[in-house]
This record gives sequence, C-alpha cells and structure tokens, in this order.
Amino acid sequence: MRSLPRVLVVSATLLIGLVAASAESLPGPKTDAQLAKSKAEQTAVVAGGCFWGVQAVFQHVKGVTNVTSGYSGGEAKTAHYDMVSDGDTGHAESVKITYDPSQITYGQLLRVFFSVAHDPTQLNAQGPDEGTQYRSAIFYNSDEQKKIADAYIAQLASSGKIHGKIVTQVVPLKAFYAAEDYHQNYYERHPDSLYIVYNDKPKVTALKKDFPELYREPLLAAR
Repeated sequence: MRSLPRVLVVSATLLIGLVAASAESLPGPKTDAQLAKSKAEQTAVVAGGCFWGVQAVFQHVKGVTNVTSGYSGGEAKTAHYDMVSDGDTGHAESVKITYDPSQITYGQLLRVFFSVAHDPTQLNAQGPDEGTQYRSAIFYNSDEQKKIADAYIAQLASSGKIHGKIVTQVVPLKAFYAAEDYHQNYYERHPDSLYIVYNDKPKVTALKKDFPELYREPLLAAR
C-alpha cells in the first residue's frame, strides 16, 4: 500500500537515486533495435514501483502512442488492486507502453526507464512503497526484447554509472491486465496530490531536463 506519511522522508532517497542514475550519465544502449522504416505499433511492459509515476513519464515521451497502468506477473483472478496490494499475488504494478518503432526504439525506452522512471537498485521497493508488487522488472514479449534488456543491464552494470547492484528482473510476459479506471492518468488527474508532488513530478521534470529531444506534452492513456 502507498504510505503517504513517509512520503517526504523517503522521496529524498528516491531523488538521490534518480540523480545518481541520470540520463546525463547513463549511456545509450549499445545493443538495440534499428528504427523501423515505416510507422508501426509495438508494446513494452515494465514495472518500477507505483504505476502512477511510471505511466506519467512515458506519457511524456515522443513516439509513445498509449500507456496503460496495470498488473503483470500473476494470474487474472488476482489482477485487482486490493489483492495486488497484499504483495502475495505475484503481480507487479506495471505499465504497458505502446509505441511507434519508427520514432523510438525499445532500447531508448529502457534508457528512460532506468534513468528517470525509477531506481533499479531498490529491491522490492520504490520510494515510500514496499512489497514485491513494487519490484523493478522488464516483462519481455520477444527474443529481441530479452536480448536488448539483458545486454543493457550488463552494459550499465559494467559502466559504473549506477551506484549499487541492479536488481531489475527480466522475465517473459505472460499477460498484462489493465488496472482499474481510477488508476489511469492519475498523475494528470491529481496533480496536487502529495504523493504525486513529491514522488512523481520530479521524474517528469527530470525527463524534460535530461531528454529534451524526447519530451512532449502528455499523451493520456486510452482504455
């Protein structure tokens, strides 16, 4: 469950982690897909703490056409917020990113994910939130995605640019289940929420600062 009383204290730790792993220091992926020659549609599923902030970050990325908050890693029957919040369903709060591979590559999405969307060194936690449902994970849906994700994690680990062990899981995507309507576009609908202000707005600000070539005004998710 989200812990608002701790938000001011723990968000400082999260911000330190994000600064340490900023886009200014993280290299681009050496192994990546080529930009497609024509417009198309592909999807990527990642998890990195509360899905509100991760969704918000990718809604501001050029080339992304839709972002949906949801659950991955568990069964359909437990893909409900009140059950996932118990931390024993196997689900992680995740986002499904639909993007145009002629405008942005999978590796570029992962660079944003590791740079500003979350801290990949926090195990089963992210900022003020604790539990396996907040773990760092990449749910790949093709052999190419697995190859790019594994190679990029190895590249970052050897670069010395991330301080601490990367604990991000790279696992096959079994299914993605969209979260309840009230979780969608939460960042845009609740901009004055203390949780959003202290935990998620800094991520979007960092995206705009460190990735000006990718930043755009928000694209809201469609269900």
